[in-house]
Amino acid sequence: MHCPKRDKLRPSDLLQVYRILRKAFGHQQWWPGDTPLEIMVGAILTQNTAWTNVEKAIRILKAAKKLSMRGLRGISRRTLARLIRPAGYFNVKADRLKSLMDFLVREYRGNINRMRAETIGVLRGKLLGVKGVGPETADSILLYALNKRSFVIDAYTRRIFSRHGLAAHDLDYEKWQAIFEAALPRDTGLYNDYHAQIVRVGKDHCRKTPRCGACPLNSFFEGIKNNKILCK
Repeated sequence: MHCPKRDKLRPSDLLQVYRILRKAFGHQQWWPGDTPLEIMVGAILTQNTAWTNVEKAIRILKAAKKLSMRGLRGISRRTLARLIRPAGYFNVKADRLKSLMDFLVREYRGNINRMRAETIGVLRGKLLGVKGVGPETADSILLYALNKRSFVIDAYTRRIFSRHGLAAHDLDYEKWQAIFEAALPRDTGLYNDYHAQIVRVGKDHCRKTPRCGACPLNSFFEGIKNNKILCK
């Protein structure tokens, strides 16, 4: 048997990477949130901050009885900014939350079921037109709040997989996403948990200064580099 040598990850390896992570970490039960609206709010608040800070802001919104479409639309930007202060960039994020709520009312009469019924291509395009909603935030809303099949690409994804040669770190978002969506079964549950697994291994191991020794992917990646897993 001829076994071609290679020293980097290929798209065909991505499902095996997921299986290794799932076995190591178990299902991640993402996204934490009691309602689709709460998940949408979290997708805005988590921009450029740690999730622990988002949790604090969401607890404050709940305590103030403002974590609803009516509540978020009915308070001033200044008051909203004060409530979400733990999430950082609170003035910017208050403005973005207001824009998202206005969008929901304008396009779907505030009805998330109407929003969910929209085709994914049309809805994604509309979301990207909302102030402060970029591709990662849009896809997080689509996947986690609306259960639509759209793979989320984040900083951890780029870091982990560019380090192992899948694609260049600075490849644009849509091309990164296309690699994953072409390689994986078209399954919303898989997309959901895979992204969560990536976040887990990124936080625990594939940091800016990597901690490879105990990473569950370490032996797999080393096997690729040493051409030991190609001819099973």
